[in-house]
Amino acid sequence: MTEANLVKELREKTGAGFMDCKKALASSGNDMEKAIVFLRDKGLAAAAKKWGRAANEGRIMSYIHGEGKIGVLVEVNCETDFVARTDEFQEFVRNIAMHIAAANPRYLNKESVPTADVDAEKSIFIKQAEESGKTGPVLEKIAEGKINKFYEENCLVQQRYVKDPDQTIEQLVKAQVAKLGENISIKRFARYQVGETAKSEC
Repeated sequence: MTEANLVKELREKTGAGFMDCKKALASSGNDMEKAIVFLRDKGLAAAAKKWGRAANEGRIMSYIHGEGKIGVLVEVNCETDFVARTDEFQEFVRNIAMHIAAANPRYLNKESVPTADVDAEKSIFIKQAEESGKTGPVLEKIAEGKINKFYEENCLVQQRYVKDPDQTIEQLVKAQVAKLGENISIKRFARYQVGETAKSEC
């Protein structure tokens, strides 16, 4: 792959600037993964400064998938209507809606998971570990690991992005914050599927 193509791919993955991508690739010997880590260490620090700012603008996007079998509504917020109206922001919101359709998250993030649900899952994991012969403190460690996996599979923000499993949705949002220069947050979503009695709504 040519240097120009490497820089283009790195920019698409991270949202960093052209010169920053060139510097990251040079410092990592053109290793894409090391370059991404380099830029995240640098870029996300800049994004973190914007993370706490109020995000009261944004867009609600609808997405229909599978010949009308799955429907998604998602609200993503930003700081200004100017950014909300950009093609880039709207494409980002659409990508989040498409991810929700494909990955079927049950919750927005791990903080939004009801304590009762966590306790129920933990009880199941401990029982499974006991049945496999595990005892004592190791049960809690196994359950903790399983709960973290549960969050990764069921919470939108913790899920691996379906288009790029090397990053989570949270990392994708932070990269967009760095790129657009505004705080961005996924506010809520609803997912409907034909034949299901209930919708996923967070």
